[in-house]
Amino acid sequence: MTKRDYYEILGIPKSASKDDLKKAYRKLAMQYHPDRNPGDKESEEKFKEAAEAYEILSDDDKRARYDRFGHEGVRGNGFGSQGFSDINDIFSHFSDIFGGGSSIFDDFFSGGSQRGRQRRGTGTPGSDLRVNLKLTLEEIAEGVNKKIKIKKQVKCDKCGGTGAEPGTSKKTCPVCHGSGEIKTVSRSVFGQFVNIQPCNNCNGEGEVVDTPCTKCMGDGRVSDEVTVSIDVPAGVHEGSYMTLRGEGNAGKRGGIAGDIIVIFNEQEHEYFIREDDDIIYDLTISFPEAALGTEVDVPTLNGKARLKIDSGTPSGKLLKMRDKGIRHLNHSGRGDQIVRISVHVPKKINTKEKELLKELSELPNFKPSDKDEEKGFFKRFGL
Repeated sequence: MTKRDYYEILGIPKSASKDDLKKAYRKLAMQYHPDRNPGDKESEEKFKEAAEAYEILSDDDKRARYDRFGHEGVRGNGFGSQGFSDINDIFSHFSDIFGGGSSIFDDFFSGGSQRGRQRRGTGTPGSDLRVNLKLTLEEIAEGVNKKIKIKKQVKCDKCGGTGAEPGTSKKTCPVCHGSGEIKTVSRSVFGQFVNIQPCNNCNGEGEVVDTPCTKCMGDGRVSDEVTVSIDVPAGVHEGSYMTLRGEGNAGKRGGIAGDIIVIFNEQEHEYFIREDDDIIYDLTISFPEAALGTEVDVPTLNGKARLKIDSGTPSGKLLKMRDKGIRHLNHSGRGDQIVRISVHVPKKINTKEKELLKELSELPNFKPSDKDEEKGFFKRFGL
């Protein structure tokens, strides 16, 4: 397979300076990094290709030979003989571009946070917990404070989370000497390679416990049931969530605690249908009430309210009760309550009722006009 031109791969001219070379490689490395493109073989190959181009062009002697003889001038260099098919080797070899570390992209992909990577001497971070919280529409409308009991790992009260028996203390790891990392150095004709891995003796913590706490057995945490308070804001939806920072499982031997991810589940309501922050209520009235008009009590999220229905209200009419809906999430105001009118038509009527209806049907006001019939026709066929 014919190799592409190294300058073309990095998108730079042959006159590019070392700074331009470094910037171009960094840009491509970020774009095609495996963490950003999991399972994407094409991106992985482009990542390796860019690393090979940079490895050759960043070396003055190799660059001079490549400029003069092309790929033949650097045959035997690069990925084939270096063994750079391992992505971690690429990370170690070019770590100077990104400020060092066990992985050149640690800070970039972790955002520089504590949770992005394990910190030496602070134990192992605790895991996150997931909680599904059921809420009524009334609770969602106004917001609510919920207290729930959960089982989780908490800091051991006997050793204070250190994992060491009281009166003793943790000691510097004799294997990594407190660094939490083990470095192995190999040399070849192409230079020195450093591979950095977490220390297996202390799990990257940099410290070990000689006398484990008898309550937590050196773990620094124990299982317990605790009560957690959750302030649910108004206006949340089914499937939305909030994060309680540091409320998850305690970290091992003083590590930072995980989070609790609270996922909201909206319970079906007896009367209302939710539509964003509006609520819909179906109200059935009799024909006389629709014809004559009336006032009725309807349920709302805050009790009952009086609703006026004008005379001549047709079935399907939507009446708005302003500000009777759900408070908006993260900003002021609230939705409305929409009352959807349905006129009751009896399925069975007695003889007297039939006679009365026949008399009414003969009266002018109970006969549909030509315009009403026309509207009904067009509505029926969606015109």
